[in-house]
Amino acid sequence: MNAVIQVSNVSKSFGSHHVLEDISLTVKKNEIYGLLGPSGAGKTTLVKMIAGIETPSDGKIKVLNTLMPNLRNMTQIGFMAQSDALYLELSGNENLEFFASIYGLKGKRQRERIEHAASLVNLTDFLKKPVHQYSGGMKRRLSLAAALLHEPDILILDEPTVGIDPVLRQSIWKELYKLSDMGTTILVTTHVMDEAEKCGQLGMLRDGRLIASGSPQQLRESTSSTTIEEAFLYYGGARHEN
Repeated sequence: MNAVIQVSNVSKSFGSHHVLEDISLTVKKNEIYGLLGPSGAGKTTLVKMIAGIETPSDGKIKVLNTLMPNLRNMTQIGFMAQSDALYLELSGNENLEFFASIYGLKGKRQRERIEHAASLVNLTDFLKKPVHQYSGGMKRRLSLAAALLHEPDILILDEPTVGIDPVLRQSIWKELYKLSDMGTTILVTTHVMDEAEKCGQLGMLRDGRLIASGSPQQLRESTSSTTIEEAFLYYGGARHEN
């Protein structure tokens, strides 16, 4: 009953190229669910379909018990893409003002949300700079701030901490835990094993298939592994032997 994301037998093809095959998974309210897999595993395509940006070739996706894509639901989702969708000629603050206006944030509320989001990603002192002067890591942090502005029910983050230093990455994960405790459901893709350990539930993707799912502890114990990396290699190897 508390499932907010339901993916049922979803496949996706681009022409003759099969990207995802028969994916089924459930994400519960205020859960941090991680999609773990190497580049090319299909993680980005899957989260784009969940966010309503892409449509499945087969199967169905429900978010908040509504079939996706659905425009109303998309306003309740914060989506941070793998590539930064920023306006380079604008300042950081102007970018956040633009995204805030899309979400209907105005006046004092808009200023408060921009201030909070910028503080979270440690960009407060750089908001006046044009984004073309930002480093790659700063652009990722600005994209994350934009996704958080409207306090979405569901936060979908595609490789959110790529290019971000370890200290700030730890700070961001601390905030994600806080958001989760407050009721936000978080779906995050990663290929970093220590980030996978931070998730409450994991889905392991390889070659467009879901090869295993469960909590990090369950996945380690079921494979007699000491690390998530060992468990991933076990399931990946078992998949290719079949």
